Amino acid sequence: MFTTDELKRSKLCCVLGETEILRFAEKAADVRLAPGEWLIREGEPPSFYVLFEGKLRMVKEVLGRQQDLLEYEYAIGDFFGETPILLGTQALVSLRAETPCRVARLERQEFQYLIRDSKEASAMILQTMNDRLMRVQKYATTVPSSRVLILGTKYDDDCRDIRAFLAANRIPFEFVDREEEPERVPPTMPKDWGCPAVAIDGKLFDHAPSVREVADALQLQTKPNSDSYDLVIAGAGPAGMAAGVYGASEGLKVLMVERSAAGGQAGTSSRIENYLGFPDGISGEDLTGRAVRQAVRFGAEIAMTRCIEKLAPGNGGYSLELDGGQQVSARAVLLATGVEWRRLEVEGADRLLGRGVLYGASRPEAISVNGKKVFIVGGGNSAGQAAMFFSSYATEVKVLVRGEGLKLSMSQYLIGEIASKANIQVVPFTQVVSVEGDEHLQRVVIRTQPPQGSETVVSCEADALFVMIGADASTSWLPGELERDTRGYICTGRDLTRWKLERAPFPLETSLPGVFCAGDVRHNSIKRVSSGVGEGSMAVAFIHQYLALREAVPAAAGA
Repeated sequence: MFTTDELKRSKLCCVLGETEILRFAEKAADVRLAPGEWLIREGEPPSFYVLFEGKLRMVKEVLGRQQDLLEYEYAIGDFFGETPILLGTQALVSLRAETPCRVARLERQEFQYLIRDSKEASAMILQTMNDRLMRVQKYATTVPSSRVLILGTKYDDDCRDIRAFLAANRIPFEFVDREEEPERVPPTMPKDWGCPAVAIDGKLFDHAPSVREVADALQLQTKPNSDSYDLVIAGAGPAGMAAGVYGASEGLKVLMVERSAAGGQAGTSSRIENYLGFPDGISGEDLTGRAVRQAVRFGAEIAMTRCIEKLAPGNGGYSLELDGGQQVSARAVLLATGVEWRRLEVEGADRLLGRGVLYGASRPEAISVNGKKVFIVGGGNSAGQAAMFFSSYATEVKVLVRGEGLKLSMSQYLIGEIASKANIQVVPFTQVVSVEGDEHLQRVVIRTQPPQGSETVVSCEADALFVMIGADASTSWLPGELERDTRGYICTGRDLTRWKLERAPFPLETSLPGVFCAGDVRHNSIKRVSSGVGEGSMAVAFIHQYLALREAVPAAAGA
């Protein structure tokens, strides 16, 4: 606890009356930090601080990487934290101790009492805040808007793959269409340069790079740092990320292997409105970004642009072979690969894939449909969220459903929101017959066949077709002894018919002891983000029990 004499060493407390400074001493937390410890992290609820001993380093996440703000530093006696409190935001930067530190901390309400009860303190705090906002304004004008520059065409496959990867991983980039915006192409760019041309942090690749080369250049982790782990998780969707967070936070050495981007299909959702704790909704991109930071903070590894190609018993656990031949061992494995969007089996769909025909609906697609005509195939929540999101950009959004409407497949709150939008039209008893276009999508041919009435087939002008007609499990890479249902979904727990051990399987355990499954790829799972998070969290609890059982009675655990 601080004494009033100690507090008077700060310029703020020098202007307080005896009553106010005594209250400050009674209410302030006496925070002591060792070198390397964090006082606060960017995005956390803010508090008000006064530095009495030591040196703090200011760190801010800029374009996906942490950057030390060496030009900004607090001296002994300085106060800080007032700006996010008074602006009603979360902490704007992170603060880490460089040396042993001692800091007085007031919570938000006590800080507000302070500026209410002392005119002198209020004036000093507000003047300091004003000065800092001027520095923030200057800083904001010097921060680049992106790290990646891409020059290509919007329908080039390689260019689209790189843009999709960057967007899914929340890495800001600038895209210049060489055909539609030739004036924006830098004059130093050779005219015969291949497509796409990519520059990262101002450095241009001397060839058209692969997605993995882009990831490596951005210093994203693309390979495991170790040969063995307690838990290897296949997939970094909601279930995999939840397991990664809880596993790493509880002391397990965790590796997540993700071929595309953390978040899975949930990461491409334009808005999730029924997830607990977010009454105003949250985009899949934002939710995933938070989960990634949380997992990395606890020490979990995420190997991006990689996939597991082989799973086999070995080394008292399991051996996993990644694409490229690298192998890692794991004491336990969690399969959380999610599912893949079911393909639209109509003429032209494969040929125009990425050229107007798209699966899922991520936020970056909004700009491409601004002022255009959009069709959405599907009647689930994902389709409804996409319709609501694109209605703010597109002139016309048509939702095509095979049944009589949305009430059997979509949440009621979404049905009501869709009904309130004048530019969204739900077209029942309808399915796509074909898609047409030369270089890109131009028309969608649809068939409408109501129970009472005649069949009609019409061709409609279309700029984009988003397909969300369900999903399929992709589990053919797994060993044959791992039990699956007729559609490829993985059986677990009481659904198993091939269990060979004397002990009962854990609820999320597969027919291979020590291999667990969670999320959409599991047989009879509930296809919701919250359910995936719940299953991933539960899986870690069962994995702990499995590991404890294996150590106590190795034979009974099948090891």
